[in-house]
Amino acid sequence: MAVALAQEGATLVGIHYANDSVAAGAVAKRVDEVGASSVLIRADLSCGAPAAALLAKRWRDEVNRHGASGTDVLVSNTGINGAQSLGDLDADTVSRVLNVNLVAPLMLLHHLSHHINNHGRVIGISSGYARMAAPTHVAYTASKAGLEAAFRAIAVELAQRGITVNTVRPGVIDTDINADWIDEPGARDAVAAAAALQRVGQPDDVADIVGFLAGNSSRWMTGQSLDATGGTHL
Repeated sequence: MAVALAQEGATLVGIHYANDSVAAGAVAKRVDEVGASSVLIRADLSCGAPAAALLAKRWRDEVNRHGASGTDVLVSNTGINGAQSLGDLDADTVSRVLNVNLVAPLMLLHHLSHHINNHGRVIGISSGYARMAAPTHVAYTASKAGLEAAFRAIAVELAQRGITVNTVRPGVIDTDINADWIDEPGARDAVAAAAALQRVGQPDDVADIVGFLAGNSSRWMTGQSLDATGGTHL
């Protein structure tokens, strides 16, 4: 997503990461190679609101340091699984999932709302589980469905400044969030079989949709959720 936005003309790209500085650095290098300037910001969002406030401040400081003016596009892509069914739920996991997936994104947008330029873009990464029953991911589903509903409500307020607010619902994407199970025997085949397009999603599949929502072509869309599951369980 960061690279796609740089390719679409973003000149300064902030990349948040929690722990994996090597992976974050690799993304930053790709952004720099496209011709944009990258900024790495580390923050552990599992503590929710305080981390969001810190992240927002550091981003504003970096924007000022680079002589830029405000934020044109905010993409909220944070997410952890916390895969548990109803009977397995524990309070610590639920709290952490909600903090990372819902509380931190909402509070980040709260702190940056006045920093977003008029006619800017806000894009939240939800999940296909927001429309599909996922009994093995109760807290995760709640967090992503909550993000969609909250962003829909926020869209009305930010529309007064011409800012659009939309979300994207990825299906199973071949990234680290699924790395603990996607290479188990038969897993990839099962995911592909559930999708109408008959394959596992790739990062570029979602990044291109984010690029569309960040650009002028999506100017008449707000408060919407775009399905990016490859037609899983239609």
